[in-house]
Amino acid sequence: MSEYIDLLIIDNDLALDLSQQPNLVDDRACIAQDIAHMIRDSGLLVTLVAERDRLRQRDCIQQLELLVENDERLVPGTAQISQLQPGQYLVTATTLKFGSIEVNL
Repeated sequence: MSEYIDLLIIDNDLALDLSQQPNLVDDRACIAQDIAHMIRDSGLLVTLVAERDRLRQRDCIQQLELLVENDERLVPGTAQISQLQPGQYLVTATTLKFGSIEVNL
């Protein structure tokens, strides 16, 4: 049995199966989805993408990493955010029970 269960959200909408029932996401994928939503809801990602000054970008990234670190399901000190290309970021962290996760923003 899964420890964490949530509804699967794809493109800001519920993902439905063939019988129009919501799909579920569990454990590691659930934690990754929660982190992605937490970052989006914080508003810091919009600030980060809009910011041109490298020092202020780094400050936003650090604030986001601290926000992710607050999730009690993660190993403390493992959250990292790196820029893949302008406007695209990768969040990596290690969960306490389910291994590593990656979230593309």
